[in-house]
Amino acid sequence: MSTPSGNSAAANQTANQAANSDTGGNGELPEQFGDEHLEMGRAEFDKENLSDADIQQIQEQREGDEPDGSFMRWVITLFGTGVGAGILFLPINAGSFGFWPLLIATLLIGPMVFFSHRSYARIVSASPEKGLDVLQVITALTGRKRGFASAVLYWLGIYPTVLIYGISITNTLDSFIVNQLGGESVNRWVLASAAVGVMTGAYALGKKVTLWLANILVYPLIVALAVVSFYLIPQWDFDSFRAYESSMPIWQGVLLILPVLVFSFSHMAALSQFALDVQKKMDGDVEATEREVGKVELVTAILLVTFTMFFVWSCALSLGAEGMDAANEQNVPVLSYLANETDTAFMAWMSPIVAICAIITSYFGHLLGTEEGTGYLIRVAAPGFASRISSNALRWIVNIFVFVTAVLVAVANPSILDMISVVGGIFVAFLVYIMPGLLFNKAIAFKHYARRPDTIFVFALGLVIMGVTVWNIAAGRS
Repeated sequence: MSTPSGNSAAANQTANQAANSDTGGNGELPEQFGDEHLEMGRAEFDKENLSDADIQQIQEQREGDEPDGSFMRWVITLFGTGVGAGILFLPINAGSFGFWPLLIATLLIGPMVFFSHRSYARIVSASPEKGLDVLQVITALTGRKRGFASAVLYWLGIYPTVLIYGISITNTLDSFIVNQLGGESVNRWVLASAAVGVMTGAYALGKKVTLWLANILVYPLIVALAVVSFYLIPQWDFDSFRAYESSMPIWQGVLLILPVLVFSFSHMAALSQFALDVQKKMDGDVEATEREVGKVELVTAILLVTFTMFFVWSCALSLGAEGMDAANEQNVPVLSYLANETDTAFMAWMSPIVAICAIITSYFGHLLGTEEGTGYLIRVAAPGFASRISSNALRWIVNIFVFVTAVLVAVANPSILDMISVVGGIFVAFLVYIMPGLLFNKAIAFKHYARRPDTIFVFALGLVIMGVTVWNIAAGRS
């Protein structure tokens, strides 16, 4: 890793001069991805900000094996990471505000998903230093304190999502056993331990196996999601849904949907590892890596928005706002509510299967981020311990921690939507919408993106979403 010392001191001085002189545009910056730009970018990376355990991990990442996933394998993995919350919880929240807020949200969500996640992925994909994950890039550029603060926010944005899916899989299986199989409720300790244990155990088999399993589950999930959405069309009732009058004005309904939109389409948890994998594929070519990551993200966003929003509208038009409120009161995904309320065998069996597949794929994707964030915090809090154990041992520590805590929370069964509003509206919004803009304005490696309209759009939207969430919590509506 380049450091601002020795021969690189001149490059670092040049980088600082360029940063100080760049007061309003990119005109004084060197050509993006050119040799001068990459050299100036590398000069700002200070390895002294990283722990010895981080340096060791970066070296292992640089010398790693062949890429774990192909173009479509990563598209499907990112889709699987984001689709779970979108089809399980978004209909309940978005549909309960009525027709016009949902329509406006539908028009906003495409640009929101693509631009925000592409900006976030660029922290790794456009980095001139190969092998650093998103937290290591931030730490090397901004210092240990800011790096640690970012890591805490990152962990708070991803780890609670794993807990949410632990609750969801337990509730979905319990509903399936009682309502579809006609059995008795299984003790929550037993059910949660078995469900979370199977998912965590499958993930522990390794990244390649996880990607393979996710792909096996997501392809039929896409088909099943489309089938369910089309199946509900005969039950659509436009007049009833449009006639529903929310207790709040349209503009307020739109603002309150935004935090759940952020959470429901978030696949941030898998982006850092995805971008690192593309670095391997492109053999460290920064421009090619950034371009490939952008293409994968575009296809992912199109798939997510198309299938998820079609499903959301189909549920909203068939169940109505009142049905969404009832599902929220039961603390179950909308698919479980559909299975219980419809009298058809098709929906009774298809809905829980779709929900379970969506939960598993999203659980896998968010475990990728949880492992990354928890591992980083361990390396910062206990660097000596982290340097003495292998990467594999660290993974097992994280997996055991996730299993134990996810089971405990699943047994407690707190309100899912309350957790989603806080996680999505504060932590995910800051990390995906605001943090990239702050870093782009600071570091030479990313300054070409700092004044772009998409970056400004994402940053401004992030401020709005965080403000709405804090206001919502203060008003006691979360």
